[in-house]
Amino acid sequence: MTEKETLKQLIKGCQQGKTECFSQLVDTYGSRLYGYFYRLSGNTDISDDLLSELFVRIVEKINTFKGGNFESWLFKIASNIFYDYLRDKQRQKKLIETRKEYIESQTTPPKTKNDEKPDKLQKQLQKLDADTRELIMMRFYSQLSFKEIAAIRSEPIGTTLSKVHRGVKKLRELMEQ
Repeated sequence: MTEKETLKQLIKGCQQGKTECFSQLVDTYGSRLYGYFYRLSGNTDISDDLLSELFVRIVEKINTFKGGNFESWLFKIASNIFYDYLRDKQRQKKLIETRKEYIESQTTPPKTKNDEKPDKLQKQLQKLDADTRELIMMRFYSQLSFKEIAAIRSEPIGTTLSKVHRGVKKLRELMEQ
C-alpha cells in the first residue's frame, strides 16, 4: 500500500471516529507540528498547548476535510491556531501594560528553565516578525512547497516566494552578526 493510500485510510478512520486512527495521526504528525510551533514561539510550554489545541481542532474538523493535500490542510489549521495565539497574546499584553507597575511591585520575576536555553537560530528567528518567521518555518521546517504555502495563505505564489526570499536573507544577516 502506498503512503497516499495509507494516509487516505487513516483520514477515513478518523472521520469515522476511530481512536486508533487519531492516535496514529498524532504519531505521524505530532513531532513536525510541535517543531513548527516551537520554532514560531520559542517556548516548549506554549508549543505543547498549541499542539494540544491543534489536535482538538482536528478531531472537531476532520469531517470538513474533503480531499486534496492533507498536510496543507493540517498546516493551515496550525497557522490559524498560531495567529489566534498571537492575537490573544497581544490582548493580554495590553492588559498587563495597564497594570504593569502594580504587577511588578507584587511579584518576583519568573524563573527560567535551564533546559530552555535557545540556540542561536532560535534567538535570531525570534528577531523576525511573526509573519516572516512562520513563512520560514512552513518552507524549511515543515517542508511545504511554495505552492502549498501560497494556497494556505491565500496569496499569489510570487508574493510567497519573495517574502520567503527576503526572510531568509534577513535571517542570514542576523546569523552572521
